Amino acid sequence: MRYSTQIQPISYLKANAAKVLLQLAEQREPMIITQNGEAKAVIQDVDSFEKTQETLALLKIIALGQQEIDNGKVKTETHVVARLRAKLAAV
Repeated sequence: MRYSTQIQPISYLKANAAKVLLQLAEQREPMIITQNGEAKAVIQDVDSFEKTQETLALLKIIALGQQEIDNGKVKTETHVVARLRAKLAAV
C-alpha cells in the first residue's frame, strides 16, 4: 500500500468531509491530512482502526511472551504436564 496516493490538504477534508468518509469506507486505506504542506494527521475507517488495534494487542502479547522467554520465566512441557497430573490426582 502506497500512502503517497492518499494525501490531501486539510482544506480538502473540510470541503469534502462526506466524500472522504465514503472513500475511507470503500477503499479501506488511511488518508494522510496535511496542513501547510506538512503531514499532520492520519484518518481511517473505524473497521480498519479496530483491526489495527486488535493486531497491535496481539503483537504486544507476543512481545511479552518473548520477553518472558528471554528472561527465563518459562516452564518445560514435562514440568507443566507433571503439575497438571498432580492436580488431577488430587481431585
